This record gives sequence, structure tokens and C-alpha cells, in this order.
Amino acid sequence: MSLSEEKLQRQYTIVDGLSIHDRRSTEALPEDAPTVILIHGLVVSSRYMMPTAELLAPVAHVYAPDLPGYGESDKPDYLLELPELADILCKWMDAVGIERATMLGNSFGCQIIVEFAIRHPHRIERAVLQGPTMNRHARTFGQQLWQLILDSRLEDPSQAPIQAYDYWQAGLLRAVCTIQIALADRIEAKLPDVKVPTLVVRGGEDPLVPQYWAEEVVELLPQGQLAIIPGGGHTLNYSAPVELSRVTKAFLEATQ
Repeated sequence: MSLSEEKLQRQYTIVDGLSIHDRRSTEALPEDAPTVILIHGLVVSSRYMMPTAELLAPVAHVYAPDLPGYGESDKPDYLLELPELADILCKWMDAVGIERATMLGNSFGCQIIVEFAIRHPHRIERAVLQGPTMNRHARTFGQQLWQLILDSRLEDPSQAPIQAYDYWQAGLLRAVCTIQIALADRIEAKLPDVKVPTLVVRGGEDPLVPQYWAEEVVELLPQGQLAIIPGGGHTLNYSAPVELSRVTKAFLEATQ
């Protein structure tokens, strides 16, 4: 049995007629232990969040949903825009009995968290934005593609087949439309309205989130702070989970 099978179990929950798949921890923890919801990035699923989820499971009630349209969740004919993704995430929390939670997202998952924090401010306790997109100084498909190519040398090679499978599951049309949603989102205009303690985590070599953009994000946040993982790339949740979980645990303890 793998570590993920020991510490995380799969569940399906019906929300607005859609089956939403999630992976959740099974550790016996005190009721006052924090709840952490991991939000996956662009087109992919919660599978690549598992290395970090496993390391957080001993100290937090961990949930990692596949948002509708992605992973093992239902794929409706229509595309959910950012506000709809935030709203159905809130409804999923209602369905599984989560009142408030810390949210940790990677890449596009950070954009979803920011949208959620604005639309449902009373349901989020704190946020961890790991590799927050979309850098307003490089908001074109060509720039993002080139930066992804540069980032590939920094990532664990075993991540590639996971992401390829997730893209195949989502389908070409949904993938293209989701990328367009991410590029169109003006996250910089929303950050000042995120009223919870927020940790921005940047891989020290991440080409998609350069240092100046990470610092700008922190400056725009009312309660922002920055952590740098030296040598890390864009998906620390998979390629550097020990380091990401370490700074996340410290953040949870400091804001408890």
C-alpha cells in the first residue's frame, strides 16, 4: 500500500447534480486541528497535490478536491468560470461539512482561492498561494508557454505523465478554454480584497513567478508575507513537498 493510500481516502460528493471527487486524510486528529483544502492548478487534478497532502495529514484535516471538469470529477458540457469554480467549491464545503478552512493552491489554484476569498470571505481562515499566477507583466500565451518550458527542467520528471493524463481527461477544448480564463483574470485587482493572513510561496528559480511578481503580490495583500524555497520551480507541491509543507506548518502555527 502506498503512502497516499494509507493517509488519504477517495470520496465522491454530489453538488448541484455533479459528482465531485476528493482525496481526504484519515488521521485521527483533535477537532481543533486546522482544516486545509488543497486546490489544484490549470487543467490538472488533485493527484499532483498528494506529496504535500501526505506531509500535512499528520497535523491537519486535509482535503484535495478535483474541481468539476477536471480529474475524476464530473465533466459538464459547460465550462465553469472563476466565480462558478469558487461558488461550487463553497457548496462542496457545505456538503462535506467544512465550515472554514485554510486553502493552499498552486498556480491557477491561487487564482481560484483569491476569487473564493472575495466571494466567500467568512469561509476561509488563511491562504497559502504557491506560485500565484497570472503575472500581469507576462500575460500572453506565448510568454507563459516559454516560461513553462524553462520550468520543466526544475520539476520532477515523474510529474509529466500525471499532468498528461489529467489533460487527456479534461479534453482539448476544456484545456484551451481554462487557459483563456487564467490569462484573462486580473488577480492584481483582487488581491487587496483578500482579508485573511496569506503566505505567498515562491520557488527560487520559478520562471512563471519571478521575484518581482511575488513581491508585488505580497505588497498588494493586506496581510501578506513571502517565503522563498531556494532552487525550487513552479510546482513545489510535487517537486519540493517537504519544503512547502515545512513553511506551511510554520504559517499555520504562527497564525493559529
